[in-house]
Amino acid sequence: MPAALLAPEAPALVLEPSDQAPSLARRYLTERFRDLGITDDFVGRVVVSELVTNAYKHVGFGHIVVRVLPDKCDDLAVIEVWDEGAGDLTVRGEDDDAESGRGLLLMEQLVHDWGVRPLNEKGKIVWATCTSR
Repeated sequence: MPAALLAPEAPALVLEPSDQAPSLARRYLTERFRDLGITDDFVGRVVVSELVTNAYKHVGFGHIVVRVLPDKCDDLAVIEVWDEGAGDLTVRGEDDDAESGRGLLLMEQLVHDWGVRPLNEKGKIVWATCTSR
């Protein structure tokens, strides 16, 4: 078995749903990107901010768990945000008069791919992949 498959996984970040959560998630992402040798963390910080903000504002209970890991096959970084909320996320269309609701639309334009994976126990994982170069 290759050594890369045996490497220990970095610990996840567990957050309480609060207005401090996005800032803590950005710091965690910056550290993980640095550990992975990724020098440009701009897109990652935007993505993790949006996903964690959605979790604490729209779910508002339970823990928020953030993981950042490499996808060596495609040379991408994977960002996962788990929350206890049910349901799917909806990307709203552009609305110049709206005061909010553009975050997923922006994220969708920045990432390689993204999606939502429901969990059997409860909740969902929202994931996004972005370039690791």
